[in-house]
Amino acid sequence: MEKKVVLVTGASAGMGKETAKQLAQMGYKVYGAARRVEKMEDLRSLGVTPLMLDITREDQCQEVVDTIMKNEGQIDVLVNSAGFGLYGSVEDTPIADARYQFEVNMFGLAAITRMVLPGMRKRKSGRIVNISSMGGKMYTTLGAWYHATKHALEGWSDCLRVELKGFGIDVVVVEPGGIKTEWGGIAMEKLAKISGNGPYAAIAGKVAQGSHALEKNLSSVDEIAKEIVKASTVKKPKTRYLKGFMAKPLVSMRNFLGDRGFDNLLLSQLK
Repeated sequence: MEKKVVLVTGASAGMGKETAKQLAQMGYKVYGAARRVEKMEDLRSLGVTPLMLDITREDQCQEVVDTIMKNEGQIDVLVNSAGFGLYGSVEDTPIADARYQFEVNMFGLAAITRMVLPGMRKRKSGRIVNISSMGGKMYTTLGAWYHATKHALEGWSDCLRVELKGFGIDVVVVEPGGIKTEWGGIAMEKLAKISGNGPYAAIAGKVAQGSHALEKNLSSVDEIAKEIVKASTVKKPKTRYLKGFMAKPLVSMRNFLGDRGFDNLLLSQLK
C-alpha cells in the first residue's frame, strides 16, 4: 500500500505536535513544520521530518511544499494547525497586532493551502484539515480578533470545500474546545499586556481569572489529536468535528440562546 504523505503545520507543540506523532506511529510519512524546529527534534525517532516554517512568510511556505514534493512527489494531507489566540479589547489592541493575528490564523494558512492544491488536483485526491475552534461558532469576552479569524476560517473552509469537491479533494474543519496547551497561557499574557491597565482592566482580570479556574478541566492534547487524526484519515470524513472541553455545550447554548441571551451569559461571568 502506498504510504500517504502528511504535512502538519504548527507541529512544535500542542495539538500539532501530538497529531504529527500519532500519524507517524500509524505509518504515515509525516513532515512537521514550525518556527521552533528544535522543539520537533524528538519526533525524528518516529520518522517525522521537521522543517522550518514561519507561516506568515510565503517564501518559507513555498520552500516547505517544494521540499516535500521533491522528496515524496506528493502531499496527500495538509493539517493546518499553526495558530495562536490574541486577546484584548478592540480599543486597546494595536491594528498591527490584529493584522498579525490574521496573518497567522488565516492568510498564512490560506497561502500554504494554495500551494499544495495543484498537486492534489493533478492526482484528483487530497485532504485539507483546518484546525478552527469552537470559537469559530461562538464568542468570548475580549476575544474579538481571535474569534474574527476563526469565524473567517469557518466560512473560507465551507467555500473551499465546495470548489474542490469536483477535484476529489476533501476539506474538513476540526473545532476543538478548551485544551491543556501553552495556548491559554500565552493568550492570557497577551491580554494582560494589552488590556491589563486602563478602562478594560477589570474585565480583563475577570476573563483571566475565569480562564485560570478552568485549567484543571481542559481536554488533553492526546484527545484532540485523535480527533484530528480521524478527520485526516477516515475514508469519508465529516465536514466538521467538534470535540473537547465545553465545545458542544457552548456551541449549543450559543445557538439556543441567540445573540442577547449569549451576551447575557458572558456578562454574568464578569460580575
